[in-house]
Formats: sequence, C-alpha cells, structure tokens
Amino acid sequence: MPTIAANGLDINYTVEGEGPPLLLLHGATSSALEDWSAQRPLFRQHFTLYLIDARGHAGTKTHGPDPMAGWSRDALVADLGAFADALGLERFHVAGFSMGAMTALAFATRHPERLHSAIIAGISPEREPRTRVAARLMDPDRIARDEPSWAAQLDRRHTPAQGPGGWMNLLRTIANDVATQDLLNPEQLRGARVPVLVVVGDRDVFVPADQALKLHRQLPDSRLLVVPDSGHVVTVTQPALFNQAAVAFWRSLERPTGAVRARPSGTAAVLREGEA
Repeated sequence: MPTIAANGLDINYTVEGEGPPLLLLHGATSSALEDWSAQRPLFRQHFTLYLIDARGHAGTKTHGPDPMAGWSRDALVADLGAFADALGLERFHVAGFSMGAMTALAFATRHPERLHSAIIAGISPEREPRTRVAARLMDPDRIARDEPSWAAQLDRRHTPAQGPGGWMNLLRTIANDVATQDLLNPEQLRGARVPVLVVVGDRDVFVPADQALKLHRQLPDSRLLVVPDSGHVVTVTQPALFNQAAVAFWRSLERPTGAVRARPSGTAAVLREGEA
C-alpha cells in the first residue's frame, strides 16, 4: 500500500476503482480497509476510492518520536485537506464513519467548496452520550484486563507503525479529545453547504437517533437514513442497506430530494421533502 507525506505524516492509503474521487475515513481504533470492507466492491464500480488510515492509526506514521503528538479532531481535518492537496484532488466526495464522520463533517463546515458530497455515519455534534460511552469502551486498562482478544487485535493493527503500547496511548488520546473538543455549533453547521447523507443506527449507543435527526435539520442540504436493527457500526451490521442508500444518495444529487429512510422491509428509499 502506498504512503504519501502530508501535514507531518506518512499517510498510509489504498487506492482502487475508477471514476470521481471518493475518500473513505474510518472510525476510532480501526483502519480504512477494515471499516469499509463491505462497501469496496460496490463503491469502486462508481468511484476511485482512497481508503485512508488516520493519524495514529494502522499504517500511518507521524514524523517524530511521539505518534500521538498533535492528535485532535482539528488535526484530522487538516490531515484530510493535506492528503487531498498532496494528490492534487481539488474536489472530491467523502464518506466517514464515527471518528471519520466527525472529520468529514467538520471539513464540510470549513471547506464546502472542496466537496461534491459527504456521507457521515454514526456521529453527532453533541457531547453526550459520546463522551461517556467513549470513556468506558476506550479504557485500555479495562480492555487489556477484560477483553484480551480485542487487545491482541489492537496490538496487531497499530504496533507495527505506532510502536509498542501505541494502541493504549491512542485510545486514551481519542477519549480525551471526544470529551474536550470544541463542539460544532448551529452557525458552523449551516456553513456545510454541500449535499450530506446523515446515517445512524436506531440502536446506536454513541448517537441516539434523535440527535441524528437534529443534525439533519441543521444542515442546509441533508438527507437522513435511520438504519433499523443496527447499532453503531452500520457499515458492518447492515451493509446491503447502507450501500443501497449511499448509491441512492449519489444518484439523487441530480434531482431535488429531502431524506433517505429505511422501509420496514429493510430496503432504502429516497424521499422528497414532505413525503417523510
């Protein structure tokens, strides 16, 4: 897999497919290839995919002795722009899950002119319950003690590039940033003048569905997909529905639409305003 120097990093990424550029951003503690594995076969039929490992994660390395130096949501946003600049991508589509969705959302508020569209799954600009859940789930001491198989997976994923104990420092850093980062306010959200698909699982412990609905209503050009019988990782738990909704969203950009919802049968439908 290639790497590219950008914003003080050697960013590890995978590129595949053909068409307009689509940058795929993964969730906290994971990697792009893992979080988007169920989407790659379909998405690369429509786009040139760039699957990017975030700062402090998987194969991306920081220039300097401390992989966590400068880690923050704002650094992730700057990394995204620097990555696109390094590859000469003036405008692109972006899709992000969880941490990657926050990166995509914040980037859209600051640089909407650079985006054709954004899909943001599993995030909201609310402090709770994200902070409380992250503090519990991303406690490395608890994971090492109670979930040794996950600890081993995290070690295999992150140690080669981040060094011994890197995954433990990463989890502490992420949990602290979630608790302290500046929240996006309504005025900033109104600045995200780009078509956005907001996605949430109806059983997401990080993001209650009503928070996703609130975010959908605050964005100037937004659709909403509430995924039934799904928790946080909607790209994994309901990949067929998510993929169908994503393609419907991209196709809908050629005509005015208001929302994407899940029907009881488990299929997705693009609905015009007033039909939801």
